[in-house]
Amino acid sequence: MSRFLVIRRNLRVVVANTLLNGWSSASYYAQKVWEIAMGDCKTNHFLKDFYIPNYILGPDLEVENVSYTPACPVLVFINSKSGGQLGGALLESYRSLLNRNQVFDLSEEAPDKVLNKIYITLERLKLSGYGFASEIQKRLRLIVAGGDGTASWLLGVVCDLKLSQPPPIATVPLGTGNNLPFSFGWGKRNPGTDEESVKLFLKQVMEAKEMKIDSWHIIMRMRAPKEGACDPIPPLELPHSLHAFHRVSQTDSLNMEGYHTFRGGFWNYFSMGMDAQVSYAFHSERKLHPEKFKNQLVNQSTYAKLGCTQGWFCASLFHPSSRNIAQLAKVKIMKKHGHWQDLNIPRSIRSIVCLNLPSFSGGLNPWGTPNMKKVWDRDLTPPYVDDGLLEVVGFRDAWHGLVLLHPKGHGTRLAQAHRIRFEFHRGAAECTYMRIDGEPWKQPLPVDDDTVVVEISHLGQVNMLATLGCRSKSVHDPLVPSSPHGEEEDSEEESDEDWEERRKFGAADTFKIPDGIDITHLS
Repeated sequence: MSRFLVIRRNLRVVVANTLLNGWSSASYYAQKVWEIAMGDCKTNHFLKDFYIPNYILGPDLEVENVSYTPACPVLVFINSKSGGQLGGALLESYRSLLNRNQVFDLSEEAPDKVLNKIYITLERLKLSGYGFASEIQKRLRLIVAGGDGTASWLLGVVCDLKLSQPPPIATVPLGTGNNLPFSFGWGKRNPGTDEESVKLFLKQVMEAKEMKIDSWHIIMRMRAPKEGACDPIPPLELPHSLHAFHRVSQTDSLNMEGYHTFRGGFWNYFSMGMDAQVSYAFHSERKLHPEKFKNQLVNQSTYAKLGCTQGWFCASLFHPSSRNIAQLAKVKIMKKHGHWQDLNIPRSIRSIVCLNLPSFSGGLNPWGTPNMKKVWDRDLTPPYVDDGLLEVVGFRDAWHGLVLLHPKGHGTRLAQAHRIRFEFHRGAAECTYMRIDGEPWKQPLPVDDDTVVVEISHLGQVNMLATLGCRSKSVHDPLVPSSPHGEEEDSEEESDEDWEERRKFGAADTFKIPDGIDITHLS
């Protein structure tokens, strides 16, 4: 029942009691009406700080006379299919508290089109002399509710729009792993969807600090098949953060004749090997039986069971050595000096993870914190999120991964790199499994004397919102010694044209879920 109806009902009770019993018995109800009314006033005043009027949200609408400038205007993007029924319930709660038009269902509206429209409107209003629009743009914050794939989608759109004042982003954990929200203090469990929980989250968004994190560009190139379909990978298999060659510019310098080139970006991690294989099995099962995956705890238990059935706990018996990373690929890294060097990977490593954030597989930190001896002997640092370095970690099997449950446990630290390249040649394996920010796919490997190349390089940074107690660390934190890696430039020469091309994720209108792909695979 709405507060208005409660107040109206209690007013009737007050009047009735006054007529029947005098003021003494009616005073109790009068006090309740007053408390409700005062609570309603406080709530409305609080919510005004997040409210955006309609004329900001749509072009060519009549400008409203607004007397109050919100301290923290927000645009809310919700994957209504995430978290079982939670996404839809959260959508309704936000729409009941804020202007319905500032809350968007990602299954109906793509964020690139929404943001493009709103920023065009803001620029038009600013040119017309409306100072309110300037304040909205300066103070604007974004909220995205969904899994890591959904959050990465919005981050990619914001990067592609090349805004002069990109808004910082808060993430609501509605997925299975929720590594992005967990890294910045927003938790990893699905949140409450009632109005009180939403108001508490909005308060945290208002109080959150801004933190820059690195973003990473990834390209994958393979020879076009001589026969058969145009795309070597079915569209449903590719994560949305990789774009097919025909979706980027015809003049893209990374394209090569006779090859398919994919490009995209990520913020959390890229992984390859057995962990991605288990994730692929999980996503395949969820596509077949979506009705069974509407609860976070059920999802996580199913994930653990698949880890067993895929042989991750008995890798030495079920996983042929031909699929170990050292047998699959030649790996090169570029460190601070700007020269490629071979990365020596132990032959027992079956999974390799390139980490940007200190959270993997639902909150584990595979890199840990190297002790001072490791720092000096191997030139390693703690995992800062804005130092321009990826942490490269290897695992032998699931038992090896269980060391992460120990407070100081970590995987096999292989390197920290500004760029990393995987080169796959013809071998005993026909395919491997890869994963970007929780989205896995099955990657065909060369069948002749050809090479499949995956290269990851530092792209830039994006603004995130973090709670005061978040686990991510910045090199700019006054309590953290500055890392020299983030301050040095690549000495390898690159033309301006190459650098400009490398800055792209693929243009804002293509960094989206392709038509025909079920958004539930991002939950």
